[in-house]
Amino acid sequence: MFRNRARAAGFLAAAAVVGSLTGMPTAQADGRPSDQELLEKCGNGTRTCVFHPGGQPDEFTGKRHQVGDFAYNCTSRKQRSSLSWSDTTGETNSVGLSMSATFGIIFKTTVTTSFEHAWMSSHTETQTTNVDVRPGEVGWITRAPRMQSVEGTYELVFKKRYKGHYYWYVPFEATGPVADMPSSRTQHTRRMTAREKAENCG
Repeated sequence: MFRNRARAAGFLAAAAVVGSLTGMPTAQADGRPSDQELLEKCGNGTRTCVFHPGGQPDEFTGKRHQVGDFAYNCTSRKQRSSLSWSDTTGETNSVGLSMSATFGIIFKTTVTTSFEHAWMSSHTETQTTNVDVRPGEVGWITRAPRMQSVEGTYELVFKKRYKGHYYWYVPFEATGPVADMPSSRTQHTRRMTAREKAENCG
């Protein structure tokens, strides 16, 4: 971990020096291409396009949300319902472009090589979960997936000057699922509303 951070610190220091010598463009510079436009040029007019991670992946618990259907208990006894569900978690990034493009392939390869941990673009979890529902109540399941995020900087070196510069730098962050870590699943129950009773227990 220390070595990765040391490499990242060294790269940023070097980038600052290169920028001072070549007039490295900043996000505030007039006429600067958008981050999307620059990353779309990765492998298309660039001599090199490299992603420099800023540190170890950050793992966290994603947003909790309902999976599967509701289970309504319209009987006078406690019921155990088996709720089958399937939930897919995908990836997102700070520039809003598809990670199937060249820059995305470079990112995933770099993460796998640097941290010996494969980057997952998508992960689907399928399961049947039991929930105990008391009379007159409704039950459901929520899931919070395990996620990881990696941030860093793309260094693009163009064969010919692009918008006045050979060197461009793009800050970048991506978030994706962690497939080898179990998600957090929770069973919930509450009283049915009058409308739910009328619609499901009539």
